[in-house]
Amino acid sequence: MPNSTRTGSTGLSKRSVVLHGHATSVALEPAFWDALQRWASEEGLSTAALIASVDRRREAGSLASALRVAVLRWAFTAERKD
Repeated sequence: MPNSTRTGSTGLSKRSVVLHGHATSVALEPAFWDALQRWASEEGLSTAALIASVDRRREAGSLASALRVAVLRWAFTAERKD
């Protein structure tokens, strides 16, 4: 995964990704980054490709919010399968 920077006392980890040819930064809690990496691995995708997929499907709101919601949906779906 690209470089990560811890942002102050929030506990967020900020990473740069390239989406649709443009660099952007996303700040998420480390647990969400871990879940995104696991999800991407299970799908056979890079984390950046998974993030781009979520970005293409979002209708409104921030990318960070869309990623959190997508991770929760993935986790709940995986939990029901177990």
